[in-house]
Amino acid sequence: MLKKNQVYRAVIEGYSSEGLGIARIDGQVVFVHRAVRGEDCDVLILKVLKNTAFGKVAAIHAPSPHRTEPDCPYYGKCGGCDFRHMDYAEELWAKRQRVQDALRRLGGSDVEVEEIIGADTTERYRNKSQYPVAADGNVGFYRARTHQVTDIDRCLIQKSAADLAAEAVRRYIRQFDVPCYDENTGRGLLRHLYVRSNVRGECLICLLVNGERLPREPELVELLRREVPGVVGIVLGVNTRKGNAILGDRYRTLWGEDTITDTLCGLQFRLSVPSFYQVNHDQAERLYKKAVEFAALTGTETVLDLYCGAGTITQVMARHAREVIGAEIVPEAIEDARENARRNGIDNVRFFCGDAAAVAADFAAKDLRPDVICVDPPRKGLTPEVVEAAASMEPERIVYVSCDPATLGRDVKRFADCGYRAVRAAAVDLFPRTANVESVVLLERGNR
Repeated sequence: MLKKNQVYRAVIEGYSSEGLGIARIDGQVVFVHRAVRGEDCDVLILKVLKNTAFGKVAAIHAPSPHRTEPDCPYYGKCGGCDFRHMDYAEELWAKRQRVQDALRRLGGSDVEVEEIIGADTTERYRNKSQYPVAADGNVGFYRARTHQVTDIDRCLIQKSAADLAAEAVRRYIRQFDVPCYDENTGRGLLRHLYVRSNVRGECLICLLVNGERLPREPELVELLRREVPGVVGIVLGVNTRKGNAILGDRYRTLWGEDTITDTLCGLQFRLSVPSFYQVNHDQAERLYKKAVEFAALTGTETVLDLYCGAGTITQVMARHAREVIGAEIVPEAIEDARENARRNGIDNVRFFCGDAAAVAADFAAKDLRPDVICVDPPRKGLTPEVVEAAASMEPERIVYVSCDPATLGRDVKRFADCGYRAVRAAAVDLFPRTANVESVVLLERGNR
């Protein structure tokens, strides 16, 4: 049995789903912080559990050629990035392997991840930033596996407008002694800062509040307009729920617009605060191109797009299909989707607002038979009801876009039980320097 605070020598074999190095010491799996595959190192044990342990690199006897010096002063203090101690080539290897392992171990599939499509740039790519605001007025990001906010004045993966907005909010908090939200007591006002940007350099700012208003709102608006170039709107979101949920249930415009417009795959998309939209513009285009490739559309198909958000995949696929039907539970997103289709002159799409399981079950009951179903669910993946309803419609192909390899693997297994087999898979890195990775899997109907 390994002992806490003891040092052991080990070789790093691979990576966990969170980007930690994996070593085997005395027959026990040890997850090692900031380790790189292939390294021969001393590991200091920090925590010992029944079947696993956690440690950190104490000394390196043979460093990996992929090891790099972290370029961010907050690395290790902020839980946002996971791979700044290695080069990008090694990060891509780890992410492709993560998707492959999930499909094999959890999905029971022998499909090969054909490729991982890396990003041209690993910095300043996020078009959506969500900063928690701590009770003490810190504006930044949570430390790993905690709700302690690390105050951050410059983040390498956020747009510069987000950095500027965060600094302006810090000044506003200090200048007007604004009470900030305490997650433990449920008291305080300001909870989160949300910034959404587009390719033109414009941004939409939203303050999430545990109440109906903030003190000195005109002064806040003036400060943000002065300090953040390109801001087109400032919105206040009301969120009075306990816990650390971010988005509100209603919104009030303090100044300017309550939406922002972006161009993706040659189409225009109006986005409100609650609308889902991929955070990496350039990589999202590559992701959707891969999804369209897997869908193998010829112009005669009916496509059902579940979890359609603001209608991005829906409209991209509509250019290659006879008709595409989108479904989404967020009313504001459906409103945006309909407006986006109108703006883009796309008339072969329909949108329904509702829970994916209910919409899929309703369509199945009405004997709708789409040729292709596309799903792009949140991190928790699909419910068994969605899998069963989708399979019961007997589409020829199901294109599964996933942001979590573990739930993807689980759902691939569920689809296999319903007669659908994974035949193609690819990964796309929408989240450079973090452990998150996007993937696309094509499932086809076959013999049960």
